[in-house]
Amino acid sequence: MFAVVEIAGKQYKVSEGDIVFTEKIDAAEGDTVTFEGVLAVGREGEFLIGQPRLAGASVVANVVRQGKGKKIYVLKYKSKKNEKKRVGHRQHYTKLQINGINA
Repeated sequence: MFAVVEIAGKQYKVSEGDIVFTEKIDAAEGDTVTFEGVLAVGREGEFLIGQPRLAGASVVANVVRQGKGKKIYVLKYKSKKNEKKRVGHRQHYTKLQINGINA
C-alpha cells in the first residue's frame, strides 16, 4: 500500500516504514504527526484518487530528527563593477518515518 501525500507544500509518494526528508515542520523530535492532505492511495488491485483530496484519509508519521542540510555556496557577481559576494545557505529539514496509512 502506498499513498501520495502533501507535506509542507510538496507531494511525496510514501509507504509504511519509509524514511522521508521534508521541508521543516513545526514539531519536536519524537512527536507523532498526522497529515490529512492525502491525494491518492494505491492498494493491491485498486487505486483511489481524491478530488483534490481523499476524504477521511490520513498518513501518520513520527518525527525522527530536525536538522540542517549540507552547506551550499552562491556567488553573486556584477560585471564591470568589481562587485563579488559569496553567500552560504543551509536548508532546514525534518526527517520523518511513516508509521501508517489510513484510507
